[in-house]
Amino acid sequence: MFAKRPLTAPAALLASFFVLAVFSLPVTLQAATAKGDEKQAAQKPDTKKADAQKPAPKRKPAKADKTMGEETLKVTNKPEEGSLPDYPIGARIAMGKETAYIAGEEDTFLDIARHYSVGYVEMRAANPEIDPWAPPPGKPVIIPGFQLLPRARQQGIVVNLAKMRLYYFRDPGREPITYPIGIGSEGLDTPTGVTKVVRKTAGPSWYPTERMREAKPWLPRMVSPGISNPLGTHALYLGWPTFLIHGSNKPWGIGRRVSSGCMRMYPEDVVSFFGMVPVGTRVAVVDQPILVGWLDDGLYLEANPTQTQSIDIENGIDITPTPLTDKMREMITDAAGVAAHRVNWGAVEKAVKERRGVPVLIATPSARDDDNSRENNAASSRQRPQYN
Repeated sequence: MFAKRPLTAPAALLASFFVLAVFSLPVTLQAATAKGDEKQAAQKPDTKKADAQKPAPKRKPAKADKTMGEETLKVTNKPEEGSLPDYPIGARIAMGKETAYIAGEEDTFLDIARHYSVGYVEMRAANPEIDPWAPPPGKPVIIPGFQLLPRARQQGIVVNLAKMRLYYFRDPGREPITYPIGIGSEGLDTPTGVTKVVRKTAGPSWYPTERMREAKPWLPRMVSPGISNPLGTHALYLGWPTFLIHGSNKPWGIGRRVSSGCMRMYPEDVVSFFGMVPVGTRVAVVDQPILVGWLDDGLYLEANPTQTQSIDIENGIDITPTPLTDKMREMITDAAGVAAHRVNWGAVEKAVKERRGVPVLIATPSARDDDNSRENNAASSRQRPQYN
């Protein structure tokens, strides 16, 4: 049990509330309505092995406004068939470390995830064999802190929808600050593309959209700041009208696809994030379930659930496996470079099938595979897409 970080309600109540919330989501809305706010409008880390010691508590498609210097919004759920852009020169490839928490008598995954600032689906994916509502006392629960960073320009805010995680590159050359987020539900997708923070508000008011009021006629035209406000205590407004990064009065939705397109944060996370991000900060949103990158001891693959598979995980059912395609093989072979003949394809297929969101070592360099060899191979490979 945790003493300082806010706890959720008892497991049984949460389980029943979660089921009602999931099955009451509108799944037939058109993607065009996704413009409504969710309720408004590496360097290689030192270690990857589980540390069983308990740490101390730490308490839709639309056109962008060109006058704000944004790019046209792209559609989400991008197929995994395409190539990944190269990491920018000098970019950090990975961050964090994997640890383990020993489950207590009354713990649930919601309690553990919030305590460690991890999303719910992230926790489920990393621990698929454990009951999220009643983990056996004394059972080690993996906290998936070790992760590959998205392949994007490491500037400002970068969001990887597949990971349901936000990265803030505040200090060049240092590890980004990262937080789990909730994103748009099916049919109300969070868009990908590039925008920026245009304003910030502490104590925001919430104005339900016309779509929301049609679906729920009892909603008021405006909800004042307070505990009933779905935007939580703080909101960052983006150049994409009606899309925000904000807090939440329903922290169980962090790390899930439950919003109307906005990006939700834990109440305690949004407070610290709000204070450090200035207006004008660049925001890039990508959707990269499969990540591949070289660290000191070899090539790592991280296979995250697709947004559709995330829904399976939320509903407590087995995910629909995505086969390893020829184009995925080509992408991994490109990343491996001169070490391509040493890729462990069995490990690759297992990671792609399981989608645990945890980096797996899939190839090791020989004594002669130095950086120059990999750079020469990359230069001769086919053209890669540009990163945001």
